[in-house]
Amino acid sequence: MKRIYLFLMLLIVIYLKGFSQQDPQYNMYLFNQLVINPAYTGTRDAMAIVASLRNQWVSFPGAPQTAYVSLHAPIKKYRLGYGIAAMNDRIGARTTSAAYGSISYILPITSKWKLSFGTRAGAMNYQFNLNKTEYKDGNDNSFILLNNYQKTVLDIDAGIYIYTRSFYVGWSVTHLNQARIIQDNWQLSGSMQSIMHTLSPHNFFTIGKSFFINDNFLINVNYMQQGVRKIYKGDLSLNTRIKNRLWLGVFLRGGYGGGFLTQIIVTSQFKIGYSYDRGGNTSKLLGPTHEIMVGWDIRPKNNTAVINPRFL
Repeated sequence: MKRIYLFLMLLIVIYLKGFSQQDPQYNMYLFNQLVINPAYTGTRDAMAIVASLRNQWVSFPGAPQTAYVSLHAPIKKYRLGYGIAAMNDRIGARTTSAAYGSISYILPITSKWKLSFGTRAGAMNYQFNLNKTEYKDGNDNSFILLNNYQKTVLDIDAGIYIYTRSFYVGWSVTHLNQARIIQDNWQLSGSMQSIMHTLSPHNFFTIGKSFFINDNFLINVNYMQQGVRKIYKGDLSLNTRIKNRLWLGVFLRGGYGGGFLTQIIVTSQFKIGYSYDRGGNTSKLLGPTHEIMVGWDIRPKNNTAVINPRFL
């Protein structure tokens, strides 16, 4: 137990130092770290299929709604991993859709440690429908010029991931090519105005450790720090797995509040998860957030073992 306390103290220190991001949020990224790091591609001993749906701040009109689905698997003969993913994110008048392909190279360092390098690239489409917007000044139609504006751009991410059976650390950067969504001049309020919107790189750092108490009980401690434009935010979580059938966890997000998550391991291959959070102070006025996730692992017929327990 002493090792658990020391690891918790380390993560608390990091959490207090870290503290927004424009990309979608995911409470249950530990079920599928592919959503934040392409180097995770192929690191499971199975073809992993995951789908998630997130309904954020349900009391707030126009709040974010995100759907995500992914598939990835290893090619052990060549030490490679491959994957595909699709995402749809809606917030207010803006809809973002994307599709990606990812590839990784998994290098064994020792008999226990592995290092994965990964990258992904895909098409990202931005669309604005300002008919959904109500203006305080009914005579102000400046932004109608952007109504039904849409653009598709190339998007590139990269990351690294180091892991063992009970420990992992990863770092990734999204939007490396900083694609320009909007760049044009419009006649606004009697004068020419330049409008430009560029995707900003987002950094994700994760570190976690699992502690095996006995055959029926495991504790996982995880920290993730997200950063964009020199603004940082940290997530600290504590999760337990009970009798290889149930995950229960709590998390605290810097500058926002906390929540809980759970996952039911229906079979060794099929899992269902749910997460709930609600911000503190003024953030609670936005309402709660619900997130559900379904996962399916397809493994070789001669492999009946439980997938590596360091992951939720």
